[in-house]
Amino acid sequence: MSRYGRWGVLALISVVIAGNYYAFDAIAPVADLLRRQRGLSQSEIGLLNAVFGAPNIPLSLVGGILIDRIGPARASLGAAAFCFVGTVLTAVGEPYGVMVFGRLLFGIGEETLFISLLAGVAQWFSAGRAALAMALFFSMARVGSYMADISPRWAVGIYAGGWRPPLVLAAVLTGISLVAAFAYLWIDRFRRAGGPSPGAGGHGRFQWRDLTTFDTSFWYILGLNVLFASVFFPFRSTFAIEFFQDAKGLSLAAAGLVNSWVFFAAIFATPVFGLIADRFGRRAMLLTFGAALMPMTFAILGFTPWSLWISTVLMGLSFSVVPAVIWPSTAMLVEPGRLGTAFGLINVLQSLGMGALNLAAGWLNDQAHAGPHNPAGYAPMLWMFGVFSLAGFVAVAALWRREAGPNGHGLNARGRPA
Repeated sequence: MSRYGRWGVLALISVVIAGNYYAFDAIAPVADLLRRQRGLSQSEIGLLNAVFGAPNIPLSLVGGILIDRIGPARASLGAAAFCFVGTVLTAVGEPYGVMVFGRLLFGIGEETLFISLLAGVAQWFSAGRAALAMALFFSMARVGSYMADISPRWAVGIYAGGWRPPLVLAAVLTGISLVAAFAYLWIDRFRRAGGPSPGAGGHGRFQWRDLTTFDTSFWYILGLNVLFASVFFPFRSTFAIEFFQDAKGLSLAAAGLVNSWVFFAAIFATPVFGLIADRFGRRAMLLTFGAALMPMTFAILGFTPWSLWISTVLMGLSFSVVPAVIWPSTAMLVEPGRLGTAFGLINVLQSLGMGALNLAAGWLNDQAHAGPHNPAGYAPMLWMFGVFSLAGFVAVAALWRREAGPNGHGLNARGRPA
């Protein structure tokens, strides 16, 4: 297919992921309406997102294996259908059990959808263009999340109608995503009619020993992937705002602003680093640079009085570099027929790591009595995140060293791989 055709496929894939990321984040803006108009408790609202993650740990790997069997395009359509039905039931919302079941269905589909779309991008774009393509994919996902966060501003009339219309809007957007997934599958079938498809599956029957036969470089990059996510998301998405308020004396609004800029800046910076990786190569070096910024960030937060914007810039750079380079680099280390399984395995371990470090950070804060009257109580949490981020740096440094040897896969090469 022509270069323009491949970018057209990326546009469809981006529509699919943006709509579903919007739906994932649609609960938070409507939470207050659910509490006041539906009478839901905080625990009941929390369950709507908690039940989303429940099936992801086992199903990420199952979804990855399925992708390798049937291909990313067909897997994407099936997963998008699950997401659409789930958001419709969530919008129906009554009785409460229907809403919970809707979020459960959405969770079953969304993680497999993410993996299948990511595998689709990897297989439609050559290694020399995959970093930019994947970076744009991630940027569109974050656009969806960002639009959901600010939806009470641009959809004032919809929110004026109560709790249901905003959830109906989320369902409409996942419906548009489903249509885009149909179009993606149609193009994939059309391409296969003319020859081997970049999106075709066909690895054959899965065997458990397949999980142990990946190349050594893959395990190093998996270590960075899991450790980076296990540090970044529990800190920034769970504890950062509270820490900024209690330990740094910021108001809630100011703390939220500092935290939000990490995600907002990544929308624009991630494609830049993807383009750099495609143009100049040196992927292992870029990953090492991005990973090194994380322990530096926690050292600054814990041991210096420096402005929080310094740590925000460092973490924002890290969050832009690592995702832009790590996923296309992973695709270079794994044969196409096993890519879904590899991505699924990474997501399983990421989910376990994020859950474990969320619980560990909360426990450490409780044990140290961290709070506005004891800011020093946050030190154990910062040490934990710093040590795990340092372990991620060690993993990618080992990857850089291995890739410099005779068993490398081109991650250290300059420019685009052959």
